[in-house]
Parts: sequence; structure tokens; C-alpha cells
Amino acid sequence: MEVSGPEDDPFLAQLHRVQCPVCQQTMPAAHINSHLDRCLLLHPAGHAEPAPPRAKRRRPSESSALKQPATPTAAESSEGEAEEPDDGGETESRESYDAPPTPSGARLIPDFPVARPGSPGGKGAGQRPAAAAGSASPRSWDEAEAPEEEEAAGDADGEDDAGRWDADAAATFEAPGGRPHARVPAAEEVRQLLQGKPLADTMRPDALQDFVGQGRAVGPETLLRSLLEANEVPSLILWGPPGCGKTTLAHIIANNSKKHSVRFVTLSATSAKTTDVRDVIKQAQNEKRFFKRKTILFIDEIHRFNKSQQDTFLPHVECGTITLIGATTENPSFQVNAALLSRCRVIVLEKLPVEAVVTVLMRAINSLGIHVLDSSRPADPLGHGSNSGSEPSVFIEDKAVDTLARLSDGDARAGLNGLQLAVLARLSARKAFGKKSGQSYPPSRVLVTESDVKEGLQRSHILYDRAGEEHYNCISALHKSMRGSDPSASLYWLGRMLEGGEDPLYVARRLVRFASEDVGLADPSALTQAVAAYQGCHFIGMPECEVLLAQCVVYLARAPKSIEVYSAYNNVKACLRSHQGPLPPVPLHLRNAPTRLMKDLGYGQGYKYTPVYSEPADQDYLPEELRGVDFFKQRRC
Repeated sequence: MEVSGPEDDPFLAQLHRVQCPVCQQTMPAAHINSHLDRCLLLHPAGHAEPAPPRAKRRRPSESSALKQPATPTAAESSEGEAEEPDDGGETESRESYDAPPTPSGARLIPDFPVARPGSPGGKGAGQRPAAAAGSASPRSWDEAEAPEEEEAAGDADGEDDAGRWDADAAATFEAPGGRPHARVPAAEEVRQLLQGKPLADTMRPDALQDFVGQGRAVGPETLLRSLLEANEVPSLILWGPPGCGKTTLAHIIANNSKKHSVRFVTLSATSAKTTDVRDVIKQAQNEKRFFKRKTILFIDEIHRFNKSQQDTFLPHVECGTITLIGATTENPSFQVNAALLSRCRVIVLEKLPVEAVVTVLMRAINSLGIHVLDSSRPADPLGHGSNSGSEPSVFIEDKAVDTLARLSDGDARAGLNGLQLAVLARLSARKAFGKKSGQSYPPSRVLVTESDVKEGLQRSHILYDRAGEEHYNCISALHKSMRGSDPSASLYWLGRMLEGGEDPLYVARRLVRFASEDVGLADPSALTQAVAAYQGCHFIGMPECEVLLAQCVVYLARAPKSIEVYSAYNNVKACLRSHQGPLPPVPLHLRNAPTRLMKDLGYGQGYKYTPVYSEPADQDYLPEELRGVDFFKQRRC
């Protein structure tokens, strides 16, 4: 059961107030950390400047839009001044901590000004009032007050800056650690965060509660989850498609192991040699003998090790010298030794659903301080005047996030890398937004659109491996779809194979086989169609031959089916394989007699040449032991 503290609830955060030891100001407890960071920069010596008396503090004017409620009447104003409490002359700066932290994982969609019921007209009409100190209603990032310098400048020129956004409070976003940030990162800061290291590696979670999309494998009620939380890690083989979380799960196990003084070693089968494995095993033996310390060995892409290299692990996994965790995208039944499989537990990780990919992307977007624009909002936040900061802020459309999640095809790594590429491309361009729907966008803000995401990914990633399990999965699906007379499904699986890079001649050979195996004598011309398709593919190649294969696939799917020949021949094979003793000899009357000696031995004697008979001749063609057997009607002889 999770226990919520004051920092989890905006209302409680306003009630639990603390005092800054530097400037002696009071503020909500949830914002003391961010306030101290800024306060120590302003007062490096640790001495607070005397705060101005509260009586001298300027009250928000009517021209400060998004900072105050509608203009009250004179009576209300005087009454409010009379009832204003005295806190000893200390002034609370609301630049950074007036807005409560955004809940983790929430989309930072700006709230726009709405008319307050009963408010008078004029400049203040139609603006949303700012929440009073201690108010229970949370404030969005566009409600924060601007610094006093900007407020004074706005009052001096007399202009209405209702669209002004405060750069220090405009992006109260939450990092993966849960600590709210008080300032929007400028575009240059976002660029620095994205450069140098892949976003997929930066956003790798450290705890199981942040590991999403694999509830069947490591859900709250699973056996593996209980073992991992108890630090009783068994030997595992993690099997799943790329980007499903195999390496991330190993990373989480590594972090948990370090807390319990368990040694965790990582090797990649693409670069490691057998000597590297033996060195790790030797160190593990010493750690266990002298320090009673366990060792977990993680082998990424373990299917790249050949059979003899995999045999190196067998005795050490058996005796518990090491705990082996292997990650593979290939079927362990084909790529991992059976002896090693018997000593490990295979954990199947599935392709991430779209919802899980969206969660991963939103976690990265919030950590970078990028704003998500809600397309359902009638108002446009990008048209609210100029940015108060010198550097542009970064925005992304919610449609772009959803599109990126769909195009990732369950691959979180591809989604994060696509997000990183799209944002970096827009930051590098540094172009003005131009005009969209008749609204001018200021050049000080960068917007990542759905078209930017599509341009970065080009097309949906197709999971297909010509030499792996997916190769056999797709050809099996194609064969069964044609057998089931479903031309639409047959074309789909054909497209999956060809678009994934499959050899068209391989598909054509399978169609020739299908023409005899499943269509057979029900439509003898099907074999002619299949052979012609093979020859056409051989002549012109891809991509022109794809329509030839599509035509043949549809023809075979719509053709009548008959397995009479296929079943009869299988009966013949079963008869031959089950025969005991030597095979029966060929009857003499069926033997050829090219020489006189063979004729003298009786070869060919008694054979009836059926074309000269007006009716079928009575003659046996099977060995005497099999006389009367009909392979079209019975399975065994």
C-alpha cells in the first residue's frame, strides 16, 4: 500500500509550509528544494537580503493577465486589504513555487483563460483568475506570475501582456525521479540533453514499478516479480522482439543486485569471446569462495554464441557459481542448447502495446520539459505573445506522440529514438512556425508536429528476420491462409514477407509446393500457374515481380482444394518406414528384360500390354505381400 505525503497532493502542499533557512521566506514544503537551488545562487554567501515589508508589495494590476482574478470592486479591494494577515513583514516570492507539481506521467497541456462568472467586463474579462495562496485548486503552468521586473515593465508601458508566459514557471514538469522542476528548459538545454547519448538509454528505468508493458511476465502477482523483489534471481533466458525491455529488465536486476552486494557482470555475445567468459567465471569462483558473494552474468544476444561456447556455462550454472541471464530475439528452442535451457527459466516478453509505448514517450517528454499541445483545445497557446525567455521553448503535438507510438510497432527503443531525432531536427532548423490556420507563431518557440515524426521514421518498422523464427512464422501463416481460402489474409502475409526483405524466389517455390500439396487434382492448372509465377520472378525480380506472386497467391487461395494425392503418398511413406524385414521383390512380370539371360530367368513373362486390350486387363502391380492394398483409402499397409 502506497502512502501519499504532502508533496503528492497540491492542497496538502499548500497547507504544509516551511521556512527557507537562507532568505527566511515561507513556502509549501514540496517546493523547498527548487527554491533553495535558486536562493543559493542569488545569495552564494548564505546571507539573506532583507525582505521588503508586506505593505510595500505591489498587488497585481488589472493589466497583468493570467496573474489575477477579474478586477474586484473598490469595496472588495478595501475589505481585502483590511483583512490581510501580517506575517512579520516577510514577502513570499511566488515565481517558482506557487504552482503545485504536475503528477508523474501526466501530459502537460496548458490551460487557457476562461471567463469568470459574474466578473466585470473590460480587459480582465475572459481571463482565468490566479489561485490564491493556499487554494486547493491546482494551477497549470501558464498561470504563474511573471518576475517583478517584467511586471514593472508591463505597467510602465501600459500594455496588456495577457499572453505573456513566465519562463521560470511555464513548465512545472516532473522528472522520472519525482522531483518537480521549477523552470522550463530552453531549447538549447533540451538539445544538450538529447545530444551525446541515445534517449532510449537515458530513459531506462531503475525500478520494477517503472517497467511497463510486460504485466504477464513481471506483473505484481507473478512468480518472477516475487523472486526479484526478494533478490532471489534464478537463471533466466529473456526472449522477445527488439525494444520490448529485455536489456531494461536486466538493468533493473543489476540495480537491485548492487543494493544487496551481488556482483553483476554484463557481456555482449557480439563482441565477447570464450576467454572473457572464463575470466568472469574465475572471478565469480573467487568471490564465492572468499567473500560468499554471488555473481550474476548477463549475456546480451546470447544466441550469437555457438553451441560449444554455450556449453561453457553448463557446469557453473549447475553448481551455482554464476546466475546466468541471457537475452535473445531468436527462439531459444533453436538457438540455445537444450542442456542450458533445462537449467534456465525462459521468460517470454511480448511486443509492447501502444498504450505502454505512449507511457514511455510521455515519461521522456516530461523529463525533457517538452510541452504537449492538446489538439482538442480550441485556443492556440503558440499565439499568446512572445516568450519571456531568450531561448525558445519546445512543444509537441499530442497527435505526434500517438503517431510515434503506433509507428514504433511495439518497439520502445525505436519510439524514443524517433522522438529524439524529430526534436533534434526541429531544434536544428530553428525556423519560425509560419502560419497555421490563420494564426502566426512566434519564432521563439519550436513545435514538433505529426509530419515531423512521420518524416523521421519514414514508415512503420516491420519485424521480420529472414533467418529467424519470424521467417517461418510468416510463411506458415501464408500457407494456412491460402489453405483456408482467405485471399485477403494471404495477400497480407505475402506483403509482410516481401516488405520485410524476403527472397521472392523462396516464396515462389513455396507456392509451387502448395499447388500440388493443397490444390492437387482439384485444379491441375494451379501447378502451371505456380511454375509460371516462379519463372516470372526469376526473370524480372523485385519489386516488379511482387504482383506476379500476388496473382498466384490469390489464384491458389480461391482454387478448390484436394489433398488426395498428398495423403496417399504419405500413406506410402508410412508403409515403407513401418515395414519389417527386407522389402518385397519386384514381381517378375513387371521387370524389364533387355537381355536374353533375363528373358530366360523369367523377367517380363506374363505381362499384359494393356493398350491392346479393349477392357482393363486383370493384372497385379503390387508385390504379393501388398496385394489388395489401396493407399488412397487406408493409411497403413
